Amino acid sequence: MKLRKLTAAVSALAISCSAAAAYPAVSGTKTANAADSKYNYAEALQKSMFFYEVQQAGKLPDWNYVQWRADSMVNEEGEETDVCKGGWFDAGDHFKFTLTNAYSAAILGWGYLEYKDTVEDKGLGEIYRNNVQWALDYIMQCDRGDKIIGTVGDFTGGSTDHNIWCSAEVYLRKHHLNNGDWERPYDEIADSSTMALSAAALAEGYLMFKDTQPDKAAAYLDQAKTYFKTADKIRTNENGAMGSMYNPSSWVDDCMFAAIWLYRATGDQSYMDKVRSDYIPNFPKEDQSTDRKFTWGLCWDDTSQGAALLYAQETGDQEWIDHVSHHLDYWIDGYHDKKVQYTPDGMAWLFSWGSARHVSATCWLAKLASDTIFKDNSTLQDKYNNWAKGQMDYIFGDNALKMSYVLGMGDYTPSAFHHRTASGVHDDHWNHLGLESGGDEGWQTEYAHTLYGALVGGPDQDGKYVNDVGKYTYSEVAIDYNAGYTACLCAMVDDYGGNTDPSFPPTETPTWAEWEVAAVINGTPGKSYTELKTWTMNHTAWPARVAKDIEFRYYFNVSEVIENGLSVDDIKVEGKSQQYSAGEQGYATVSGPYKYEGDPTGNTYYASIKFEDGRAIQPTGQSEHRDEVQFRVSIPDAVDGKSTDGAWDTSNDWSYTEGLQKADNLKKADSLNDHITMYVDGKHVWGTEPDGSTPSTEPATRPQPETNSDDPTDNPTKDEDYLRGDANCDKEVNMADAVLIMQAISNPDKYGKGKPDGISDKGEKNGDVDGDGDGLTNKDALRIQKYKLGLITEL
Repeated sequence: MKLRKLTAAVSALAISCSAAAAYPAVSGTKTANAADSKYNYAEALQKSMFFYEVQQAGKLPDWNYVQWRADSMVNEEGEETDVCKGGWFDAGDHFKFTLTNAYSAAILGWGYLEYKDTVEDKGLGEIYRNNVQWALDYIMQCDRGDKIIGTVGDFTGGSTDHNIWCSAEVYLRKHHLNNGDWERPYDEIADSSTMALSAAALAEGYLMFKDTQPDKAAAYLDQAKTYFKTADKIRTNENGAMGSMYNPSSWVDDCMFAAIWLYRATGDQSYMDKVRSDYIPNFPKEDQSTDRKFTWGLCWDDTSQGAALLYAQETGDQEWIDHVSHHLDYWIDGYHDKKVQYTPDGMAWLFSWGSARHVSATCWLAKLASDTIFKDNSTLQDKYNNWAKGQMDYIFGDNALKMSYVLGMGDYTPSAFHHRTASGVHDDHWNHLGLESGGDEGWQTEYAHTLYGALVGGPDQDGKYVNDVGKYTYSEVAIDYNAGYTACLCAMVDDYGGNTDPSFPPTETPTWAEWEVAAVINGTPGKSYTELKTWTMNHTAWPARVAKDIEFRYYFNVSEVIENGLSVDDIKVEGKSQQYSAGEQGYATVSGPYKYEGDPTGNTYYASIKFEDGRAIQPTGQSEHRDEVQFRVSIPDAVDGKSTDGAWDTSNDWSYTEGLQKADNLKKADSLNDHITMYVDGKHVWGTEPDGSTPSTEPATRPQPETNSDDPTDNPTKDEDYLRGDANCDKEVNMADAVLIMQAISNPDKYGKGKPDGISDKGEKNGDVDGDGDGLTNKDALRIQKYKLGLITEL
């Protein structure tokens, strides 16, 4: 929002170029700086964007940086089947609520619009805009006339979504298994709150994209007007399927919030007139009082304080400026004998569900109010700024537990958090996640992934944190939790700076085997055969996935068979009992023997167990994550009346010697057989072949977008001569480049493109550094100057 004043050197440079090459207006210098904080707020903002990309539903965009995520909610033909495509999953489950998508997008958009220059300066502008737009494009699809899509997800039949624990990529397969179809249920609701918050988010979207994507921005604005008109007309709350989780108590605050955003987007006075005539008279009141409500906090259920701040910003009305002050005082030191509770170690604590969410959203209001309506009141400005910083730093670790409530930030964070996809749980058993022991059954305790940037629920009123995945009030994460927190980070970075991590996100490799085979002897070992009971298992999480082409091989040595006068033709490989029947996904064809070419003696053969469609083996539950197949490899008991005793010897069989003598329970770890090999889509993924060949450990990840770099010479184009910022093409980035840009703008007849002394095509490309893609402007020159002066670290 605020650009710091440049030094006298920059001012002198501006004068030397041209009076016509004017700078954008800048605000006063702030007193805070990065040295005032031990926490890196820019890195936190960067990681919060990562969290929102984790939450993306449907077919993922090319710019998604989450290596271990893949498309979700797609059928077996790869088609996305949700009634409205894309959007964010709400929390650690797979519901999509239009209400929380809209609220979160609106708060994120607000943070960007107020502190745009800061976000752009940190190289986060594009990723921030992309993430907001992901939600906006979802909201656009939800219009149903006088109704709006409310919930998408399995809320019927005992709420399958809440009762099933599996990764998003395979969740629809579980839905199909339970319900027989590939389309999740949804409902349509007449809900003013959902429509109004959608209108607010889309109006902000218009402001964010009107200069770079004018057609899409215009569509956003048209839909915002439509949603607002309907919300104001029906003036009711109908929660539908989301009611047990999200039940807005009033539509007035949301309509007021939306109307002011539409006024900002259009300049149409009728929106402000409606605020004054319809909404302010009905503004929520304190219980048993005529006072306007100043208690509670900004959240999906109550945007009244956000609306009040917007109104105070737009009008400068002292009555509403005072109201904002009263609300913030209530959170800090009390107002009218009402005050938010505090934990013993100093966090303002409103409510058990999402305590960190509530305080960080209020920090957002405090920071923004300090920078706008209280900017001329140094006493209040310092009071609210200092409180907000203290509370945000509490979240990052300034607390009695020394715990950061932001995952992936700090040395000590919760080890148990409520998120299905990040956990990578394959058998629906999640109760032991984050614990030291998996109990007698050896249940999974390890999370597959770090959920970088996610704000967990937070501490209880006593300042304690219960590290238990099942204690949702502590361990839940959600898109609305991160919304106010993220907007506040924009303001914190504006004040205190910080740097993004150019190496983020780190590359993840699997920490456990994604495909496994377990085997035990089936029954009593035979003198002329080996019969096995096996599990073929899918424990994928990088990303979670299924595969059609799956095969495993059991290796055995035939030397004793040959020495006893039999031939390979006397060996029979046959299937016995199976989990699935012929014609079903998961049915396996058992065949062989086949000669193993890796044995120079020619005595090693194998049985092939190949699944006709291995997609039935899916990491979605205790029965689905493994496929049981029983098979036998045998020779005749006798040939021509002569016993074959001694011809069948398992002691030198490659697959038998790996634990089959002792393993007796497929559920136990010693049944995992590393000498039975497994192949998925023709790729060796499990076990060691007799010649020592081992599987590849590379995860099945998507191609990743190129990362930003702090080094302007590390450019993302194929042009090796490209140097970001080098407008005069002298292979250096310095003040002369800023001068040429401003000359080209102010005097195009002499310094424009194609002129003898002007900027070249390559120079114009190099000089366009502001990320807007709108050609050379004064903002490009300004960024180069700030870069050379050390005020920003990247172009």
